[in-house]
Amino acid sequence: MKSSTLASLVLVIGVGMSANAFAAGSPLLGNWARGDGKARVIIEPCGDDLCAINTWIRPDTKDEHVGDKLVMNVKPVQPARWAGTAFDPQRNINLSMTVDIKSSTMTTNGCVLGGLICKEMGWTRLDLANK
Repeated sequence: MKSSTLASLVLVIGVGMSANAFAAGSPLLGNWARGDGKARVIIEPCGDDLCAINTWIRPDTKDEHVGDKLVMNVKPVQPARWAGTAFDPQRNINLSMTVDIKSSTMTTNGCVLGGLICKEMGWTRLDLANK
């Protein structure tokens, strides 16, 4: 009985460690500029998820602020595609999300209401020297 409990604990710890290590090595990590020129974000680990945190907002942009974040729970589903969910705590909105990524560009697609309303956005990596 003790060995099965220990094995279960090791499995749980191992899964947790591999998820965190995987997030830390994610190609999504880094600094990104939004395609419309209105925002820049840093994507970094936050707990078991990834967070996109606004680091710069163009002054004439409404309803967005430096420090706003999007908490993403996404996993790779293909070599260059990630999928999952995201939560926008500023607006209390949950959405489904896909991210298509190449070395210096990414495209995000977020949907609400079961996919009835979706928005796609292009991004360009700002820290190319680090990737």
